Amino acid sequence: MPISLSKGQKVSLTKNNPGLSKVVVGLGWDVNQFDTGGDFDLDAAAFLLTDTGKISKSEDFVFYGNLSHPSGAVTHQGDNLTGVGDGDDEQIKIDLSKVPANIEKIAFTVTIYESEERRQNFGQVNNAFIRIYNEATGEEMLRYDLGEDFSIETAAVFGELYKHGSEWKFNAIGSGYQGGLAALCANYGVDAE
Repeated sequence: MPISLSKGQKVSLTKNNPGLSKVVVGLGWDVNQFDTGGDFDLDAAAFLLTDTGKISKSEDFVFYGNLSHPSGAVTHQGDNLTGVGDGDDEQIKIDLSKVPANIEKIAFTVTIYESEERRQNFGQVNNAFIRIYNEATGEEMLRYDLGEDFSIETAAVFGELYKHGSEWKFNAIGSGYQGGLAALCANYGVDAE
């Protein structure tokens, strides 16, 4: 039975699953049926952060333009251009046993591609969620439904995995940003062109 989280809630992934190493982070959303003059393309990404809250090198930013981390710890399963259908829209596989020692947390974000040009924002997105399941068994471990907290934001941090001693925990963040991917990149120390 998965744990359903609320914003700001933290839960351990490995405390009751000591051998757990491979998990899949599924992110999903639906788009309201308003005519915005263009298709919605939401993009999931993972930022591998050091204790400074920033990335240490550009490869620590895993997204549609860099699908896997050199360590093999984080692998993006590819860009879904429409978000149509049930279930996860994009997935990121995590191998906790391969996360480099200097990485303290992995933040999972979703941004709206070309949001300004298409005049789109998270106020037009609903049923957004992040869930984590055990890759080996397919068992869903936790789920966080973001609710309808956003209006004008074009980027959101859905949640983060973080190290706490020898444990891996998940924090349900659910915070929005204006300025899309560029704002997130600036926040996490990514030099974005």
